[in-house]
Amino acid sequence: MKDSHRIPGTTKEIEQAARTLRKGATQAEKILWHSLRNRQILGFKFRRQHPIGNFIVDFYCPQLKLVIEVDGSIHDNQQEYDQYRSEKLKEFGHYVLRFTSNQVIDDLASVLEKITQTTQTLFPPVLGG
Repeated sequence: MKDSHRIPGTTKEIEQAARTLRKGATQAEKILWHSLRNRQILGFKFRRQHPIGNFIVDFYCPQLKLVIEVDGSIHDNQQEYDQYRSEKLKEFGHYVLRFTSNQVIDDLASVLEKITQTTQTLFPPVLGG
């Protein structure tokens, strides 16, 4: 990938790591991606394993600056770091939603409802004529 096409604030290493993560998606990430891809949530485009600065977020909607993270069991031991990441992303102007892998696998409908509600809050429909 040419440097001129790099996402601002990222490095070649971060972009390569994102590509690797896309190939090794977890079961929960695959399930959620199936429902986010192809503009299925109110027509918004989502990306998966997307670099933002030095972070790679699980899912990202650039139009809304919406980050969606799916936390597996590894996150049980890194809650402080996850909180730091969320705060930094918020400082960059992003809205962060977090779900556990179990939430995605066991109650996908509720997860999608929360994502839909959040997209409507961040980008309310135009009312009237």
